[in-house]
Amino acid sequence: MRRARFDHDKCQWRTVLGVNGRRVVSDDEVTRAGCHFFLRHGTVDMDRLAATMCVSRATLYRVTHGRDRLLGEVLWRLADRTLADARRRRTRTGVDGALEITHRFTGRLLAAEPFRRFIAAEPEAAARVLLTYAGGLTDRMVTAQQEIFTEVGLDGASADLAYLYVRIIESALYAELVAGRPADLGVAQRAARTLLLAAC
Repeated sequence: MRRARFDHDKCQWRTVLGVNGRRVVSDDEVTRAGCHFFLRHGTVDMDRLAATMCVSRATLYRVTHGRDRLLGEVLWRLADRTLADARRRRTRTGVDGALEITHRFTGRLLAAEPFRRFIAAEPEAAARVLLTYAGGLTDRMVTAQQEIFTEVGLDGASADLAYLYVRIIESALYAELVAGRPADLGVAQRAARTLLLAAC
């Protein structure tokens, strides 16, 4: 059985039929297509994405288990790339190193036009996916933050500390969704520094 593949030259999906003549796509392929769609449109429209991939809407939902889950996968994949770049560019260690990565990551995220469009156009979906279990993003960020603490030399940092740190940053990063106010990352980073200095 062969699967659909993305033709980067033509910027479209070339669908290959499976053994029963059905179009077959994997979860990873749908996520990659969703990333391309999100970067162009600042959202994921399931009908249009299905048409782009030459699969039915039912197939798309069967593979993704719903739009919220797909949005979570798409946002995590894009965020993970940005976070990886911030980690590579780190120049400091300890508390300053952790905060440097956070500063680079959140700055890039807030500057990303597709991400801003998504939050502005779909605040309820954005809050659900970004801040609740539906999107699965917080758990992934907490795991990544624990790894960052180890990278910068904060070896004693616990999972609970990583969770609190992430929630402090999220409270400012998504302040528009949580409290209807603009993001104030300066306040969040000062609070995060106080937390780390007290705990490490």
